[in-house]
This record gives sequence, C-alpha cells and structure tokens, in this order.
Amino acid sequence: MTSVHTPDGKIVALTVVEAGPCVVTQVKTKEKEGYNAVQLAFDDQKENRVSAPLKGHFQKAGVAPKKKLAEFRDFSKPLNPGDVVDASIFEEGDFVDVSGVSKGKGFQGVVKRHGFAGVGMRTHGQHDRQRAPGSVGASSFPSRVLRGMRMAGKMGNKNVKVINIKVYKVIPEKNILLLKGAVPGPKGGYLIITK
Repeated sequence: MTSVHTPDGKIVALTVVEAGPCVVTQVKTKEKEGYNAVQLAFDDQKENRVSAPLKGHFQKAGVAPKKKLAEFRDFSKPLNPGDVVDASIFEEGDFVDVSGVSKGKGFQGVVKRHGFAGVGMRTHGQHDRQRAPGSVGASSFPSRVLRGMRMAGKMGNKNVKVINIKVYKVIPEKNILLLKGAVPGPKGGYLIITK
C-alpha cells in the first residue's frame, strides 16, 4: 500500500495493483458453451511446470504458458484468442469489485478469530481464563453444542470479495491501477478485478 495527498491536504490510502497484460486464451459463446465469456491468462510460467492439457490449451490459443487463468462473463468488447487486455480498460473514478484469497492465519483462538473479550479480571481464583471462550453448550436440552457456535479454529485463507473500490488512478504504460483502500490477500497475491 501507499498513500497520496489530495489538493485539500488529506491523505488517501491506496493499493498498487498490476493489472495486466492479460492474454485472451479462449472465447466462449452461447451457441457452443451455453454462455458468453472470455478467458484471460496472466503471469508467464515455465513450460515444464504446466500440465499437458493446459499446454495444449495455450498452444491452441497461440500464447506462452501462464500461471493464472480467470473467466469473465459478458465481457464489454468482442475479443479473439491471442488479444491482449491491459489496464487501459479502466478509467479513473470507476468502481470495481476485487476478489482474492485472504491471508491465512492458521489455527486461532476466539479472541482473535471472533473478537471475544475473555473472562475479565485475573483475580478471584482465575489464573488461566483470560482468553477462554467460556461455556458453549446448553443444559439437558438439547444436550449438545449447536452447529455454528463461535469457537477456535482455522482463520483466513478464504475467498474474499470487496465491492465498490474506487479506481483512484490508472497508469496504462505500466499496467498499474491505484485502488482506494485495501484489497484481500498478501503482497504478490493474485486478484480478480471486475467492473
């Protein structure tokens, strides 16, 4: 992330995203596949690290092997396999939806995972209850812990979609977008940006 100063002196937090160049590897049509879509590929990959079916898929489109494939339904302009889509399709002031995989945080307790406050004071005989969840089950009915109870467990590493992020600036010659605010995932992670 970075930040810029607006003309009136406010600081705006921005995320720098490389948005292309993406190569069209397949165009799906209503007649053949049952829906209209464009499949885009991003980030070069060594040929020996691509499976044989994917290698044939890329050769059919006439492009070098790529790491990431994504499909976009009802694309705004007609494209053919081998065409390049870059950051110039976005304009300053556009609102976009950004989806990616959030940072994995492993197995976490209830305080970090759900914002529990713990039991409270250390006094009155409580020496190890500060970050404990407290009681979880009901009494004789239903005699079990109900599904969906907030407990400790794996946190993060899930698909997250953040909607209505403003495109603050587009730098088309470097295929860079400056998005206002935060996006899911770590540095260097892959994102899918849709208008």
